[in-house]
Amino acid sequence: MIRTRVLTGESVGAVLDDLARLRIAVFRDWPYLYDGDLGYERDYLTAYQSPGAVVVAAFDGNRMIGAATGAPMEHHAADFAAAFANRPERLDEIFYCAESVLLPEYRRRGLGHAFFDGREAQARALGRRFSAFCSVQRPKDHPMRPADYRPLDDFWRKRGYEPLSGVIAAFDWKDVGAPESTKKPLQFWMKTL
Repeated sequence: MIRTRVLTGESVGAVLDDLARLRIAVFRDWPYLYDGDLGYERDYLTAYQSPGAVVVAAFDGNRMIGAATGAPMEHHAADFAAAFANRPERLDEIFYCAESVLLPEYRRRGLGHAFFDGREAQARALGRRFSAFCSVQRPKDHPMRPADYRPLDDFWRKRGYEPLSGVIAAFDWKDVGAPESTKKPLQFWMKTL
C-alpha cells in the first residue's frame, strides 16, 4: 500500500540516506542526467531539517519510492537572489518547492499532486504568498533526450504555475558520462497561493 508522510525537522534525519539514494537514481535520467554522489547528497539534504522546510515522502510499505522537498526561499538566497533580482516579490514571500523525485513505476498515480499539496500546505502554514520551483532546461536536440519524453509543463500549468519570463538560475553538476561539472539553466515557475 502506498502512503505519503509529511516530514519536518528532526524527522527528516531518519530518511536522509533513502532520499539521497532516490535522488541519485531518479535524477540520473532525463532531463537531469545527474551523476550523483551519496556523500554530497546526504550533506545537501541536511538543509531540509531546518525550520520551515518540509519533505513529503511516499512509501510502498517501508520502501521510499518518491519524495518532494521544500523550504522558505530565503534559505536558498545565495543560489536564487540573482535570478529574482528584478522581480517584485521578496524572497521571504516565496516558498521554494525544490526537488520532486519518483521512481518511474510509481508515476501516474496522483503522487505528483500529493507532493505539491504537501509543500503548498507548508507554504501557507508559513504565511507565504507564492510557491515557486525551477526546472532544468535542455536543448530539444540533446542526444540523450528520449524520443518519448513528455515535459511536465501541462501538469504544472494545471496546478496554477506559470514560467517566469527571464527568471533563470544556473547550477553546476556533472552529467552522466561527462568529465566534469557544467552549468545548466533552470527556469523558474511560480503561482500565487
